[in-house]
Amino acid sequence: MSSAARVPFRAAFSTAVTDNDAPPPPPPSSQQQQQQQPPKQPSSHLDNESELEYKLRPSEVLKELDRHIVGQKDAKRAVAIAMRNRWRRRQLSLDLRKEVTPRNVLMIGPTGCGKTEVARRMAALGDAPFIKVEATKFTEVGYHGRDVDQIIRDLMDVSMVLTRKRHTEKLREDAKPLVEDRLLDLLTGPSPKSRGNDGSSSEDTASRDSFRNMLRDGSLDDQEIDVDVPEGSPIEKIHVMGDTGASSNPNLAAIGDYLNRLAGAAGGRKGPPTERKRMPISQAREVILELELERMLETIDLKKEAVTAVEESGIVFIDEIDKICSSRDFMSRSADASAEGVQRDLLPLIEGTTINTKFGNVNTDYILFVASGAFHAVKPSDMLPELQGRLPIRVELNGLTEDDLYKILTEPIANLVRQQVELIATEGVKLSFEDEAIREIARMAALLNKTIENIGARRLHTVMERIMEKISFEAAEMDEGDEIVVNKELVQDRLGDVLVASDLSRYIL
Repeated sequence: MSSAARVPFRAAFSTAVTDNDAPPPPPPSSQQQQQQQPPKQPSSHLDNESELEYKLRPSEVLKELDRHIVGQKDAKRAVAIAMRNRWRRRQLSLDLRKEVTPRNVLMIGPTGCGKTEVARRMAALGDAPFIKVEATKFTEVGYHGRDVDQIIRDLMDVSMVLTRKRHTEKLREDAKPLVEDRLLDLLTGPSPKSRGNDGSSSEDTASRDSFRNMLRDGSLDDQEIDVDVPEGSPIEKIHVMGDTGASSNPNLAAIGDYLNRLAGAAGGRKGPPTERKRMPISQAREVILELELERMLETIDLKKEAVTAVEESGIVFIDEIDKICSSRDFMSRSADASAEGVQRDLLPLIEGTTINTKFGNVNTDYILFVASGAFHAVKPSDMLPELQGRLPIRVELNGLTEDDLYKILTEPIANLVRQQVELIATEGVKLSFEDEAIREIARMAALLNKTIENIGARRLHTVMERIMEKISFEAAEMDEGDEIVVNKELVQDRLGDVLVASDLSRYIL
């Protein structure tokens, strides 16, 4: 009998595995299943991981970056590979995962070529804590200013916001029935179950159901009710006003949290003190929803999850790193507090250390660092050798040519030409650019970059604003339905004096 009982169990088990885990036919071999199955089930959050796995494929990252950034294939590929390796590391076994460290990236290129834009688009791709900082904002330890440890503290703040937002979206649907019950309690009194009376009358139930239907129909949205909402604590206001308070000092943050808890417990109740406000139901629904979500989030350890997200998936983009380098051709050392001292402070941060934050200690061993700089006055070799070794992957970004500037004006989704057309359309005026005019704009911008100063794609903003200055001023006075066509002659007329001034400026001593 035991052998007969095992046969249907095996058949049912194989059927369940085939229906749930196996890919579409033809089915893979057993060896392929052993190789493919572990990466496909990285954690309990299978749906989120599957979506993230698709979004972080190098081809998908490259395709998304191409929608907003023209050219710079090498930089895009380096960023795509670095982000994909972050996902791959999370699929490894725990003992091997500890040995795999991120390969930090150094992007080198002239100003206005897309270095910072690559970082901005990186933040929207992966569901990971991301922060962009300017290297010139930090000073050496011992000087007045922000030290580099503040980078990780700010990253933790970003991670807490992301973690709270992610759990809030998950719990929002579960909280809506609770909000409805709270509103009904305020309208009809407590429910019979909350009063402990199971044998409620049919009249109470019918009245409550009628109010529930009107609440769902929106018939009671204008009805005003009294709602208890948390009132602002004076201690919280002090920390908000002081920029260097809780955000920069974790000890002050801990003291502030403790004092806030004492203020809430002073009235003999848990949580912050509340005040009663009168508001319509349409507004009270959102207020009560936030209160219910806060109660539900109290059961989740957000701090621990946020720390883990920073340690395992955090990305830090350090811009203008060349501005804290001094040329080695000069024997004299710079006395700037934001020069080599900041480089020395960055060494342990990038290599791996423990930073004390108000949410707990954060280990930086596995945080990905991406640095960028124009390196006009200095060379990458002018950085400290130890810092160069901690940025092993170097990517050269090319300067923008006339063809690149033309593509920037036409290919990205939110290009400058479309922005101007949509802005003027709000006045009821139709604006259009001829193709020859767009090519002339790109040619003029490239010429100005060569003759005055090469500021890359930012030159297009200067040229476009010069062309649109008169049109933008007069568009509000035009009749609705009027059309304006920007042609090549108009572009040359508006930019002629700029080119003459640039030619004369070269002869002024």
